[in-house]
Amino acid sequence: QVHLVESGGGLVQAGDSLTLSCSTSEWTFSRYAMGWFRQAPGKEREFVSAVGWGDSSPSYGDFVKGRFTISRDGAQNTLYLQMNDLRPEDTAVYYCAAVRSFVGAAYYTDASQYDYWGQGIQVTVSS
Repeated sequence: QVHLVESGGGLVQAGDSLTLSCSTSEWTFSRYAMGWFRQAPGKEREFVSAVGWGDSSPSYGDFVKGRFTISRDGAQNTLYLQMNDLRPEDTAVYYCAAVRSFVGAAYYTDASQYDYWGQGIQVTVSS
């Protein structure tokens, strides 16, 4: 059973920064590619960022434009999403996701490729 627990969301003002965390087990963290998605009201789930479990370069959604950084902490078995220069249009529920991968460098940008999801966490950016 794969458990993903997100934390770090909240209400911020435009231009502020926020860091989301996604904690899981050591077993999952070392064998699963992971990613972040978001879903705003009335919109489809949108790819934010993803990274493989090995030493690989991450991928970002086009809208990120250098504002977000995904990172992994093996000591804490935690995936992070550092979000800078937040905008009202970043308001959404953010989800952490994981999928078993046998290639350490592989990452996945399509939500349908993921098997496990966190409960989601609200990020609200006021103007």
